[in-house]
Amino acid sequence: MNEQVGRHTHLFQEQDFIGHSGDQLHWKIEMDALDDAEWSCIARMIMERTLPFREAVGIPKGGVKLGELLNEHATSNPEHPICIVDDVLTTGGSFNYFLDQYLRNREPSPVIGWCVFARDTCPSWVQALFQMPSNTGFNHVNLR
Repeated sequence: MNEQVGRHTHLFQEQDFIGHSGDQLHWKIEMDALDDAEWSCIARMIMERTLPFREAVGIPKGGVKLGELLNEHATSNPEHPICIVDDVLTTGGSFNYFLDQYLRNREPSPVIGWCVFARDTCPSWVQALFQMPSNTGFNHVNLR
């Protein structure tokens, strides 16, 4: 973990705050706690699971570092999709908004998306390395 001014920054923090989505949240995933080696490992984890992509684009601000690391593996092949990345997905709204803005003045293109942590269900085109379970209910089995 990253040491900042002699104090350990925790990855998971219990605190009330308003997320980018505008929702009241009660715990935070503080990605600034990760150091460069951990970010490199995350990029490698994604590369072991992803389709080839022509370029990686990070959603500001949390996805920029990951996008830069993944771009080292981009194919530049126009037949491959663009890979949109972010650090934490809460509702998926940032992904959809960014995609709409990014493609606004560009030729239509296939896209894939990756996030490190997903607090909720991802849009169909986005994968998460670490996915929180759905809060819509539990699947269960009746045992005899």
